[in-house]
Amino acid sequence: MSTEAKVILKSNTAHNDHLLEKIKPHAELIAALFSGVLILAGWLLDRSDLNTASIVTYLLAFIIGGFAKAKEGIEETIENKELNVEMLMIFAAIGSAIIGYWTEGAILIFIFAVSGALETYTMNKSHKEISSLMEMQPEQALRIADGTEERVHVSELAIGDLILVKPGERVPSDGIIVKGHSSLDEAAITGESIPVSKGADEQVFAGTVNLNGSITVEITKPNNETLFQKIIELVQSAQSEKSPSQLFIEKFEGTYVKIVLAVVFLMMFLPHFLLGWSWTETFYRAMILLVVASPCALVASIMPATLSAISNGARHGILFKGGVHLENLSHLKAIAFDKTGTLTKGKPEVTDVVAKDGLSKEDLILKVASIESHSNHPLANAIVKHAKAILSKPLIHPESIEDVTGFGVKAIVGQDEWKIGKAAFVGNQEAMEFADGAADKLASEGKTIVYVQKNDEVAGLIALKDVVREETKQAIDQLKKQDIYTIMLTGDSQTTATAIASESHVNEYIAECLPENKVEHLKKLKEKYANVAMVGDGINDAPALATANVGIAMGEGTDVALETADVVLMKNDLPKIAEAIDLSRRMNRIIKQNVVFSITVIMFLISSNFLQILDLPYGVIGHEGSTILVILNSLRLLRS
Repeated sequence: MSTEAKVILKSNTAHNDHLLEKIKPHAELIAALFSGVLILAGWLLDRSDLNTASIVTYLLAFIIGGFAKAKEGIEETIENKELNVEMLMIFAAIGSAIIGYWTEGAILIFIFAVSGALETYTMNKSHKEISSLMEMQPEQALRIADGTEERVHVSELAIGDLILVKPGERVPSDGIIVKGHSSLDEAAITGESIPVSKGADEQVFAGTVNLNGSITVEITKPNNETLFQKIIELVQSAQSEKSPSQLFIEKFEGTYVKIVLAVVFLMMFLPHFLLGWSWTETFYRAMILLVVASPCALVASIMPATLSAISNGARHGILFKGGVHLENLSHLKAIAFDKTGTLTKGKPEVTDVVAKDGLSKEDLILKVASIESHSNHPLANAIVKHAKAILSKPLIHPESIEDVTGFGVKAIVGQDEWKIGKAAFVGNQEAMEFADGAADKLASEGKTIVYVQKNDEVAGLIALKDVVREETKQAIDQLKKQDIYTIMLTGDSQTTATAIASESHVNEYIAECLPENKVEHLKKLKEKYANVAMVGDGINDAPALATANVGIAMGEGTDVALETADVVLMKNDLPKIAEAIDLSRRMNRIIKQNVVFSITVIMFLISSNFLQILDLPYGVIGHEGSTILVILNSLRLLRS
C-alpha cells in the first residue's frame, strides 16, 4: 500500500472514530427512535394483512428499542440478586406479545426506551459541568528552561518549573507569579465571572484564564494535585454518592417489584374465577397491571433532581461533597459562624486616626508608617497599607529603631524620639486622658488602639479593627428570612464581640471562645436546635466543622477547605450560603412533587385497570409519560 493510501486510510479511520464518539452519547435515543419507525412499519404491514412480516418487524422493534434497558435490567438483577423495574417492563412487553398484542408491547418498549434515553440525557446534562471543567484543563504548557521555551505536556511539569502563560491561554498548573501582571478569569474555581487582577508573588490556579498580560509562573503543585483537579474529583464523587432518600427508594424498589409480581401472578387467575372474566381479559389486565404498577417514575424521582442540583451548585462556586449534605441543608435550624476570616475580612484595617492639636493626621501617619514599615506585625502592616493609600509622599527612613518586646517599638526620626505601642508604653494615665478619653469610646466599638508618643508627650492614637465583610449583613439578613438562627463564635472580648455582632446582624454571639471550646459549643447548639451548620475557614475550624450536621468552609482557593467541610464556598461569598439552602429546599420540594405525582398516577392507573376502562396503550402512555414528566421536572434544577 502506498504512503498516500495509508495517510488517507488513517484519516478516514480517525474521522470514523470521531463520528462514533459524537454518536455514542445519543445511541440510546437513536435506537429508540429507530424502533419507533419499525413499529410504524409493523402497523402498516399488519393493516395490509402481511401478518408474518408485521410480527418480524415488531420483533426487530422489541430487540433494537429494548436492548439497552434489558441489558441494564439483567445486569443489575444478576449483580444485586434482585428484580428491578426494567425486568417488569421486559415481562410486560413479552406478556403482551404472547397474547397477541404486538403493537401495544412494541409501543411499551418504544416509550420505555425513550424515557430511558431521556434519563440518560438528564444524567449527561448534569455531568456537563464536569465535562466542561475537564475541557478547561490545558494539556500543554510553555516551559522556560535556561532561557529557552519548550512546549511540554502538563504531566511533565515539576514543582519549581517556570512556565510562560500568554494572554488568552489557560494556566496549566497551580503556581506563584514571579514576573508580570495580568487579570485572570477564575470562574472555573470560584464561580465568579469578574476578572481578578494579579501580580508578582500572587497565587494562580490551573484552569483559570489569563486575559491580558503575559505572566511567568513558578509551579507549586504537580498537575494531579492542583486545586482544579481536586474540584473535579470532589464533584464527581458527590454525583456518585447517593442521598438517604435515593437509598430508601432503591431499597424500597426491590420489595415493591416482588409485591407487584406476586399480585400480577394472582391477577392472572383470580378475576377469571371470582369476577367471571375471560382468560384473555384476565391475562390482558394482568399485563396492564404489570405495566402501570411499575415504579419507574418513583425511581426516577430523586437521582436526576440531586444530580441537577449538585451541578447547579458547582457552576456557581458551591461544591457539595454528596447528596446527603445537599439534602441536609434544607433541615437547618441554626448556623454558627467563626468570626475571623468568615464574618470579618480577617485582617485589621485602620478606622480612626486622632492627632494632638498642632500635628496633622497626615504627618502623624507618615511618621508612624515609616517606623512600622520595619515590622511584620499585622497591625503594623495595616498602618503601612493605610498610609500608602492616603499619602502622596514616600515613607521616610528612621535614624534608629528599637523593638521593645511586649510593648511596642521606639525610633528616632529626625531629632524626635517616637514610641508606638500599648498604653503602658506611653503612660497609662496620659493615654486615657488624651483627646478627652477618645480611646475609651473607640475601644467600646471593638477597636484595637495603638498609641503614639513624641518626645515624652502623647501625640496621637490610631484605631484598627478587623472589619466586617461588606456582604456579611446581607448574608445574615437572608438567613434570618429563611428562619435560621445565627450565632457568632469568637475568641474576642465581650466588648469587641458585642460590637461585631451588632454590626454583622447575628442573633447571638459567644465571646472569649477558644478554638478547643468551639466543639463543646457546637454540641450544645445541636442539643438546642437539632440541625446546626458551622461556617469556618476550613483550617483551624476543622473539628467544629466535623461536629456540625453540615460543615461549610470558606474556600477562596484553599484545598484544605475541600478536605475538611461538607460544603465549600469556592469564593468567600457568604450570601452563597442562603443560595445553597434555597437550592436544597428547591431540590427537596421538587423531589416531593415527583414522589406524590408518581404515586398518584400509579394508583389512578391501577384503579382504572381494575374497573376495565384502561387499555394497554393508554396504560403505557400514562405510566411512561409520568416518568418523562418527573425527569423534566428535575431538570428545572439546572436553571439558576
